[in-house]
Amino acid sequence: MSTSTKAGLSGPRRQFVELMQGLGHGESVGLPLRAGEPVLDPLPRTVHDVKLAPPRAPTPCPARGDFALKQQVVELFRLFDRVRDGVIDSIEVRDGLPFRVPYTRAPT
Repeated sequence: MSTSTKAGLSGPRRQFVELMQGLGHGESVGLPLRAGEPVLDPLPRTVHDVKLAPPRAPTPCPARGDFALKQQVVELFRLFDRVRDGVIDSIEVRDGLPFRVPYTRAPT
C-alpha cells in the first residue's frame, strides 16, 4: 500500500486525513492507535480554533479524490507506525495539516 497518495492509505488513515481537512485549524484530542492505525469509532473529539479578527481569506474546500500527501501527513503516519499502540493526546492542525503531536506510548 502506497503512503504517498491519499488513495494509497488505509481506510482509517484516509478518513483521518479528511477529518483534519474538515477541521482546518484546531486539535484532534485523544486519538487511539491500534497496530499503527487510527481508531475512529467513536470519532476523536475536535477542538476548533476560530480567530475572530482580523478577517481571513476563505479557506479552500478540502480536496476530494486522490492527491499527493504533504510531508506533514507522511510524517504523522510514520509516527503512527512507530507508536503502534497508544493514544495520541492531541494533534494540532493548521490549514488542515498536522503541526504538533504530543502522545502517550504504552509501556513495552
